[in-house]
Amino acid sequence: MDLDRFATDAPADDAPGDARVCVVATQPDTFERCRAGFYPAPRSYDRTRTEFAYMAFYRTAPVSAITHYARVDARTEQTRGEPGPMDEADWAALIEPFSEERVAVVFEFDELVPLDSPVENDLNGVRGAWYCTVANLREATTLSGLRESAET
Repeated sequence: MDLDRFATDAPADDAPGDARVCVVATQPDTFERCRAGFYPAPRSYDRTRTEFAYMAFYRTAPVSAITHYARVDARTEQTRGEPGPMDEADWAALIEPFSEERVAVVFEFDELVPLDSPVENDLNGVRGAWYCTVANLREATTLSGLRESAET
């Protein structure tokens, strides 16, 4: 169980309610990179060209829920083998299993903000990217509820 929302030093959930959010699925290795301040996507993915201010993270395990979001501070294009936010181990773990692409867009952010109430999985998880607002995230209790207000 993730207890970030109970920590006294957790960043405040004070993002504007109308701010646009990209919700993505993260496996444990990817979520650990999110905690370190970045989330990569192959450049061919639509989310690398779509405008949004925040990313939210559906965790496939251990909780099967959207638990955190973060404000995107930068989008850095990185080619494999060149310096950037990701090292070779990151490429092997985060890009190789999903794409043969050699260029990724790395979304960079500050601390993850824990949601007061995680958005629980009552479907088959999040596939691709979903777009909603911060208010939608705060109000939803389940993925099916969020899907009603999100672009998928």
